[in-house]
Amino acid sequence: MSNVTVIDAKRRPQAVSTGDPVRLAALQEKARGRDAHGILELALREEFAHQTAVVSSFGAESAVLLKLVADIDPNTPILFLNTGKLFGETLRYRDRLQETLGLGDVRSLAPSLEARLKADPDGTLWSRDTDACCDFRKTIPLGRALEPFAAQITGRKRFQTRERADMQPVEYFDGRYRFNPLWQWDLQQLDAFTERHNLPRHPLVEDGYPSIGCMPCTRRVQAGEDYRAGRWAGLDKDECGIHLTDGGGI
Repeated sequence: MSNVTVIDAKRRPQAVSTGDPVRLAALQEKARGRDAHGILELALREEFAHQTAVVSSFGAESAVLLKLVADIDPNTPILFLNTGKLFGETLRYRDRLQETLGLGDVRSLAPSLEARLKADPDGTLWSRDTDACCDFRKTIPLGRALEPFAAQITGRKRFQTRERADMQPVEYFDGRYRFNPLWQWDLQQLDAFTERHNLPRHPLVEDGYPSIGCMPCTRRVQAGEDYRAGRWAGLDKDECGIHLTDGGGI
């Protein structure tokens, strides 16, 4: 049985779209030339020790980032969005990675019962308005959970979506610094790292799901399709909203 901490969230905090451009530039300079481990060291030990949380979906590629984090500090807070619409395989994979990597502080985030009854009483909002569903099940709970932290770490990569193509290893978003240690990694590097460290793989990957989100909004990918083609198929949507850039220019 997992000892995942469950956090209930009712509202999204007010986004902060301005930060200290001088400090951001300094952090970007310090990150220049570092590998993924070095960028994590910058966040977890040098600049924001005990002030940083990792955002993880425990999806197809999550084991790589979580292994790197665990090697530095296995008690780093890991924020996991349990939307209530996930595959059962994802929940079991979360528990397996927590045990395998010795993660000591996995926090499961979810909308409150009150919010669910108000926004999605019959559980079918995803079929009518995917953006609204993502907002109340993901963006709002994550925003509230991140309030105490000065920095966050993501597993985003440039190759994944058009919105991520220009990302930097260090950014400023929604009131805190955001570190993207895997920003330049590709699928081959991720696969090689997984093999080298004998990391468990998400069970749905072999079943045709190379990118895994909520069950109603994720389908198998066909031969020749982009690896994220199964996410929100048929919609002009690549992001759920938790990792967008804020347009603040820094």
